Amino acid sequence: MDPVVIPILVAAIVVVFLVAATVRIVPQARRYNIERFGRYRRTLQPGLNFVLPVADRVNTKLDVREQVYSSDPKPVITEDNLVVNIDTVLYYQITDPRAAAYEVADYLHAIDQLTVTTLRNVIGSMDLEGTLTSREEINARLRAVLDDATGKWGIRVNRVEIKAIDPPNTIKEAMEKQMRAERDKRAAILHAEGERQAKILTAEGTKQKDILEAQGTQQAMILRADGESKAVELVFQAVHRNNADAKVLAYKYLETLPHLAQSDNNTFWVIPGELTEAIRTVTTAFGDQSPGAGLSASAEREDAVAAADVADSDKDSVGAPEIEPNSTLALDAVAAADEAAKQAAAAVSDAKAEAEAAGETRLPGR
Repeated sequence: MDPVVIPILVAAIVVVFLVAATVRIVPQARRYNIERFGRYRRTLQPGLNFVLPVADRVNTKLDVREQVYSSDPKPVITEDNLVVNIDTVLYYQITDPRAAAYEVADYLHAIDQLTVTTLRNVIGSMDLEGTLTSREEINARLRAVLDDATGKWGIRVNRVEIKAIDPPNTIKEAMEKQMRAERDKRAAILHAEGERQAKILTAEGTKQKDILEAQGTQQAMILRADGESKAVELVFQAVHRNNADAKVLAYKYLETLPHLAQSDNNTFWVIPGELTEAIRTVTTAFGDQSPGAGLSASAEREDAVAAADVADSDKDSVGAPEIEPNSTLALDAVAAADEAAKQAAAAVSDAKAEAEAAGETRLPGR
């Protein structure tokens, strides 16, 4: 080989090496810290960069994108002396590559230890119930403390989340029993509320039913009374229109007496005191109208009146006895009423016969 070619090749290799050592291409979202003779010089930005060969070298290569760091479960003691294991998730981003490389040796380890100490301070002032229900508050306090401490390290903590809180197994069992008891309680309350509503609705329905039945009965009684009132009014008008006198009324009174005794709803039956008066009225109505007959009839009426007065006085002194139903006295009273009705009918028939005989007797004398 030509001796001249060898130096040329060596020079070319040296030039290529120097060019390669001078040019630095930095990818996007990356930052390179450059040191010159062991001292920080500058931070290379993404793209094509030139450095001094041999004098400058890349110390650290950092990723400035937001990153996620999940820590291992850490035991923490609550205020009520319960040990719980808490996992955290940290979202952070490097804002100053120089500080991240030179202010702290290992920023991930530093952030992890700072998270544990902050958690113990925060959880130590809460009981288990507060720890389980105050995750937002714990996250906010953690983020405030970490963001303040990591600012000088060139790191910004964007978010801190508690991934899991694991209490002891005995506490888990107690919590499950409590949750089951709460659910049973809610179920019992809902069942009781349902029964209460059902009873209320049933009572309302019964109330409305009774009200409607009472209103229906009231309307029926009003209509029945109205009908009876109109019927009585028509009878009254008919009686007055036909000019009925006391004789007809007395006769109808005698006809009504047997019906009073035969009623099944009577608990006692009293012989009316107007019975003799009704008999006298009927007898007078159909008595003899001639002078002679009038005298005899007057005498008979006087005797009947005297007998009736004696009977009335006896009745008033003794009083009308109340007769219990289904007794011997009740049966005797019914029999007496029937007998009185028969006697009244016989008296009416006799009075009619005497009246007819008196009329026939007066006809020849005209």
